[in-house]
Amino acid sequence: MSAIADNLQAVQARISEAAALAGRSPESVRLLAVSKTWPLACVVEATEAGQRAFGENYVQEGIDKLTAIAGRNLEWHFIGPLQSNKSRPVAEHFDWVHTIDRLKIAERLSEQRPTYLPPLQACIQVNISGEASKSGCSQDEALTLCRAVAALPGLRLRGLMAIPEPTDDPAAQRAQFHRVREIYNHIRVAGLPLDTLSMGMSHDLEAAIAEGATIVRIGTAIFGERSYK
Repeated sequence: MSAIADNLQAVQARISEAAALAGRSPESVRLLAVSKTWPLACVVEATEAGQRAFGENYVQEGIDKLTAIAGRNLEWHFIGPLQSNKSRPVAEHFDWVHTIDRLKIAERLSEQRPTYLPPLQACIQVNISGEASKSGCSQDEALTLCRAVAALPGLRLRGLMAIPEPTDDPAAQRAQFHRVREIYNHIRVAGLPLDTLSMGMSHDLEAAIAEGATIVRIGTAIFGERSYK
């Protein structure tokens, strides 16, 4: 097997073990391979090892990849910060967007989603650390924004996404993910049928799964250390 295939197998084993410790089915956690900055050949290698869902942070890079290997029944998730002037290509090409943090961008995505495509699957990004420099709506705004997004015809609201403050302390990791889960549960109790918690990366996927993650976004543990643009 290739190195990427080996790494995918190792990550799936980590997911299965973490799910078992949490009393969950491994199938309840989806692996999103974060392929940003990696060449198309790496994505192809991952698909040949059975990976189907990929995450991209940069609009044009993602579109270049997904158009180059169209027809392989892959699922493309946009997981980077989204500017209004980049919303149309995301609406036209991606299957999911994880980073809606304000109503204006959600409205643009809904209006720009082609009617021949199914609704764009959407997650609201919540700023769980409270830092002004971080993307995401505030925790207090999450329910109101979710209600507004749920009403948009071109989107299907699925859940929440969060990027907690990095830490190597498992207890601190779990505490942050637990807060996201609390917000998620609060929104569900309010009547919105969320089913997705997009949280957890290569260094903290175990803590995320323990707190209910349904999508983990893994780059480094699959493709290696990346060099950023």
